[in-house]
Amino acid sequence: MARTQGVRRHIDTLRPAPPQEARPGLVLDLLARFGLQQIAYCYWKSTDKLTSALHGEGDIDLLVSRSDHARAQAILLCAGFKFFPSAGDREPVGVSTYLGFDESSGRLVHVHLHTRLVSGGPLTRYWHLPWEEALLARAVQHAHLPVRHLDPAAEALLLVTRCCLECGGWDPVSLRRGAAKRAEFAAARQALAAKVPREELHALAATLLPANIAADLADAFADGPLPDRRSPLARAIRRHLSEGGCSYNRPEAALRSVARSVSWLVRRLNRDVIRAPRPWNRRPAAGGLVVALVGVDGSGKSTLLAELTRWLGPKVDVLPVYFGTGDGRPSLVLRPLKWLMPLATRAAGSKPRVASHGKPSAGPPSLAYSLLLTVWALAVAADKRSKLTAARRGANRGLLVLTDRYPQNETRSFNDGPLLERLPAAPGWLRRLERAVYARAERLPPHLVLKLVAAPETLAAREPTMDPLVIRRRLDALSGLAFGGADIVCLDVDRPLQQVILQAKREIWQRL
Repeated sequence: MARTQGVRRHIDTLRPAPPQEARPGLVLDLLARFGLQQIAYCYWKSTDKLTSALHGEGDIDLLVSRSDHARAQAILLCAGFKFFPSAGDREPVGVSTYLGFDESSGRLVHVHLHTRLVSGGPLTRYWHLPWEEALLARAVQHAHLPVRHLDPAAEALLLVTRCCLECGGWDPVSLRRGAAKRAEFAAARQALAAKVPREELHALAATLLPANIAADLADAFADGPLPDRRSPLARAIRRHLSEGGCSYNRPEAALRSVARSVSWLVRRLNRDVIRAPRPWNRRPAAGGLVVALVGVDGSGKSTLLAELTRWLGPKVDVLPVYFGTGDGRPSLVLRPLKWLMPLATRAAGSKPRVASHGKPSAGPPSLAYSLLLTVWALAVAADKRSKLTAARRGANRGLLVLTDRYPQNETRSFNDGPLLERLPAAPGWLRRLERAVYARAERLPPHLVLKLVAAPETLAAREPTMDPLVIRRRLDALSGLAFGGADIVCLDVDRPLQQVILQAKREIWQRL
């Protein structure tokens, strides 16, 4: 308790008075702990982005002394951050990623912890700038914000060097974002130009680089525009660093650049189009999860899934899976039938009593409808089987799998249960074939089930074409579903949407 109070008192001494806007408490707590433990650190990117980064609107790049690295990692974990390793070797040596969930803002706070200064293209950060201790020694306390950062001369030195190593590449990311990157560097130079005299920058550069490179670098910053990777200054810097500052020789670096470009294109194609259960970004260190969002139609499953994907997707590998047959993304097996089924259903005649939307028939389904429903039920079962396999494989490979609905066989007449139970005349072997898929879902339950519960009147207002009696029956059935003993949390979606989203984020974050 005394230690916690000490940290809190330290936070109070660092907080500017009066604060113009509340910053995420998670960041304040982390910086306070670093200060209390006397960690040698500094924020080493552009100070123009520092305010937004502390507000949780961008990454926080912290350079930490190698001797303090282990303590800094322990502090991050104690402060509520979690380690998220990158898929493959995308993260350079000496750089690790930690994410934290700040409940006051509902945002993820992204911290890059550096013990080595690395630079290069977006896919090929192979260059090591061996200036860590020199720059940490020059770090200064921000005038208004509770953070240490580079002094202006050191920031200008890194700005020119990074522009020479990072801008002007031919990989797909550089071609796509190169103009924005150069504009960002130009704006940073403009903000620094009045603060850094050429003589001060030249004096600092001369302690870290050969005299001729130091002079050219100071001139490039003073005169502008900043040089890119094809400039003579960039070639001179690479020659100087190549002796001990490059991770690979030229042929291997070129091959790796090509391989990573191809890998990036494949990952993008998979993420946006194919959606195979393959990691492409970052994964939870504790392993993947399957999180199922279940509820009666109109409870907001699709909205919540979209919000959770938007929250986690830019930082962590998220695989959305749709187990329903409505407006979501069907598999290739189900897609053609989904296009044809509405026309065929209208032509076939009556629906069974358990139909959820529209006016159900008072009598049993017609023969034509029964045949159509049998074909449809088997196609839906095949679709669910393939998605169950993909979801479990994704979790085993470290992905966070978010599912809209989840198959179950506890209530067999509705709520994503077997469809052939609606047809008393269906052959027993077909029922067993379909039931096997739902039995597999019970054997492979989600790690977390978020049940979206609302009052029947709320759901009836959101789904006016749905029979109110069916709504009540499905709510009663939903309350009893156990999903094979899965961890279940009920969310009251009669509350404001932001409160529901925040609770869902909190439940998922606790298990990542």
